[in-house]
Amino acid sequence: MTTINGFIKRRPVLLFYVVVFVISWGGFLLAVGPTTAMAVVDIPPAAILSMVAGPVVGGLLLTGLVYGKAGFRELLSRLFRWRVSVLWYLVALLTAPVAVAAVSLALARTSPVYLPGLARADDKIGFLLFNLAVALVAGFFEEIGWTGFAVPALRRRYSVFATGIIAGVLWGGWHYLGNVAAAETVRGTLSLAVFLPLIFFNVLVGSLLPFRVLMVWVYDRTESLLVAMLMHVSLTASIRILTPVGNMGAPLFIYDFVLAAVLWVVVAAVAVANRGHLSRQGQTPASIGSPQLTPS
Repeated sequence: MTTINGFIKRRPVLLFYVVVFVISWGGFLLAVGPTTAMAVVDIPPAAILSMVAGPVVGGLLLTGLVYGKAGFRELLSRLFRWRVSVLWYLVALLTAPVAVAAVSLALARTSPVYLPGLARADDKIGFLLFNLAVALVAGFFEEIGWTGFAVPALRRRYSVFATGIIAGVLWGGWHYLGNVAAAETVRGTLSLAVFLPLIFFNVLVGSLLPFRVLMVWVYDRTESLLVAMLMHVSLTASIRILTPVGNMGAPLFIYDFVLAAVLWVVVAAVAVANRGHLSRQGQTPASIGSPQLTPS
């Protein structure tokens, strides 16, 4: 038991992601059936719930195993840390919709396939409310694991940028199975031999990666889990509401790579504004976190 506990304390982030992928991907495959995993038209609710459950269960489980009761108290304190500058709320809530809307409107000038989903919806109020509800569930529950546990743990060893890259690649990779499941409905004229590598490349280095770097930067400055959750909500809502509905094939990848480029420009602008550093001046990875968040 001592050996197991020691391993958990030495490799908490690794174990967190193992738990996340086992629950999320395992539950997803059980719900849709492994033999039909690339031909799902409507993803069943059980598959969606299993995906969301992965980071929630992983975050809470590893928080308890690694930090004990003090970890849960600290997690709650960050969740209810709402007294931060209005500027950070604006950054968290507006970065995604401004970037997504700009890309959608710019590309729509080249082809109507890029028109925002909201512009095409017949019931615009219903469309908005449904997608906002989905975004709230995804943002608030997923971030219990991503920013509640993984990001602070990574941040004690790595810079803001490196933490964002690691967390962003794994966050994107976590989405891969869901994208594969939708292959038959979104690959368009692309063959599976082309689509699968492209979607793998896209989820790893597409728009989620620079956005997670920005999320880590905002969290580093606010230490507010609530603000991180709101930033995630804004991204999910923006993608579901302002990106083209039914976009598939090559236009799908063009859209996301353009969005990724725009977000990388934002990351670069933030770095330049902070004299080349995303971390707070005088702060080192080893100095991150309160004494409460030491392995119990």
